[in-house]
Amino acid sequence: MTTPAHILIVDDDESIRSLLKEYLEGHGYRTSIAADGPAMKELLRKTPIDLIVLDLMLPGEDGFSLCQWIRAERDTPIIMLTARTHSTDRIQGLELGADDYVAKPFEPRELVARIRGVLRRCRTGNQGANIVRAFTFAKWKLALPQRQLLSPEGVLVPLAASEFQLLVIFLEHPLTVLTRDQLIEQCHGREAGPYDRSIDVRVSQLRHRLGDNGREPRLIKTVRSAGYILATDVARRY
Repeated sequence: MTTPAHILIVDDDESIRSLLKEYLEGHGYRTSIAADGPAMKELLRKTPIDLIVLDLMLPGEDGFSLCQWIRAERDTPIIMLTARTHSTDRIQGLELGADDYVAKPFEPRELVARIRGVLRRCRTGNQGANIVRAFTFAKWKLALPQRQLLSPEGVLVPLAASEFQLLVIFLEHPLTVLTRDQLIEQCHGREAGPYDRSIDVRVSQLRHRLGDNGREPRLIKTVRSAGYILATDVARRY
């Protein structure tokens, strides 16, 4: 029997915490709640968590700072809640390692759909690790079971869950142009909106991890009016 995913809800609004806890538990998830950063960190130290729903506007440390702290410590998927509608806030959250975001006010069923999508993509990546154990490319190595990226110098490079997922997609389709729509569908499980630039943000993050110059990239190249291409051969180890 599969153990239900454990969701941590971090929000300073008690009514939202209670609503989401009841709704998620009604859909079969286990839940924990935290009203601020210190409570969240304490729970993460003591309890295995499968996904974090993180509000942007919190007392003390805000969601941006906490997202950054989480990414420095672990690769637990993060869905950010934000009442801000400006695209720069969403982009900043993605740049810091959030896997998805939901704008307030929102329907709880939309959040459940986003949670299912993020968890499904993470589990799909783990299942893939049972077949392919590692990818090597341009003297880099990505070990799938450990979710570890090693540089050509043998240095361990930390990857957020979203960065790992995007890199695997490129490594599975080397020397192939992937459109933004294809990448968004595979990363987010949804169609791209007319102004959705989330993939551009994620590609920029991944280039940074790979030491790839954004202006003249060697590995992940931009194909004008088409998308992106991983411009190197890839070897698979089983």
